[in-house]
Amino acid sequence: MFYNLNFIIIFLFYGHSEEIMAAKKSAQVIIRDKVYTLSGYEEEEYLQKVANYINDKIAEFNSMDDYKRLSSDMKETLLELNIADDYFKAKSRVEQLEKDITARDDDLYKLKHDLVSMKVRVEELEKKNKDFEDQNKELLLNKQRLEETLEDAMLGSIKGLTE
Repeated sequence: MFYNLNFIIIFLFYGHSEEIMAAKKSAQVIIRDKVYTLSGYEEEEYLQKVANYINDKIAEFNSMDDYKRLSSDMKETLLELNIADDYFKAKSRVEQLEKDITARDDDLYKLKHDLVSMKVRVEELEKKNKDFEDQNKELLLNKQRLEETLEDAMLGSIKGLTE
């Protein structure tokens, strides 16, 4: 049995407008032992993955004794609710991860700003240190000259006394 489920395209491609311009593709998938031909812009691998997810969900429910006793409509509704639940939990997780990424990006920006500020401060301090070292050398040279002048003056006065 073959079904063309073009309405699934809307579900599969919601939020993928950049892919609308790509060539349309078709893939045959099996859901509940029925073959469906899906048409859309996604790769066949993705469409198979979606079909496998649905089959896995069906198998998960079929393994429960209580599920087996439900009417077909109730089974379908329960399956749809659980798939919707998975979707909203995944969406919520993505939103939280996006918030975390934004917060980390903000933190990273602040850290980079702090790093740049610290580098500027280090350069300023290094310049001040160099200036202090230059002043210290100048002061040491002046001290040495003064000591030599003092020594010469003291030797000169001692020579004057001994003569």
